[in-house]
Amino acid sequence: MSEDKTPTEITRVTAEQGRKNTEDLRAEADHQRGDAEEARALAEAARHQTEQVRMLAEEARALREHDRDQAESIRQEREAFRQTAEQVRQAAEDARHATIAAVAATADVLSANLAQMQFLEDARNTITQLTIKKPGNPQ
Repeated sequence: MSEDKTPTEITRVTAEQGRKNTEDLRAEADHQRGDAEEARALAEAARHQTEQVRMLAEEARALREHDRDQAESIRQEREAFRQTAEQVRQAAEDARHATIAAVAATADVLSANLAQMQFLEDARNTITQLTIKKPGNPQ
C-alpha cells in the first residue's frame, strides 16, 4: 500500500513540489534581483564617476582658457613694452641728434664770438698804431 498513494497525497506531493519549485524560482528571482541591484549600483557609481570626470574636464578647460587669456595678455603687454622701448630708442636717437646740433650751433656761436673778438683786437691794435704814428703826437 505504500506504493499506492491516494489522490490527496498525490496532490499534496505535487503541491509540495510546486511550493519547492516556487521557492526555488523565488530564490532565483531574488538572486537575479540582487544581481540587478548590484549592476544598478555599479552603473550609478560609474555615472557618478563620469560626472566627476566631466566636471574635472570642464574645470581643466576653464583653466586652460584662463591660461590662454593670461598668455595673450602677457603677449600684448610684451608687444606694448617693445613698442614703448622702440619709441624711447627713437626719442633717445632724436635727442642725440638734437644734442649734436646744439653742440654744433654752440661751436658756431663761439667761433663767431672769437672772430668778433679777434676783429676787435685787430681794430684796437690798428687804432693804437695809428695814434702812435700820428704827427704831432707827443710820443
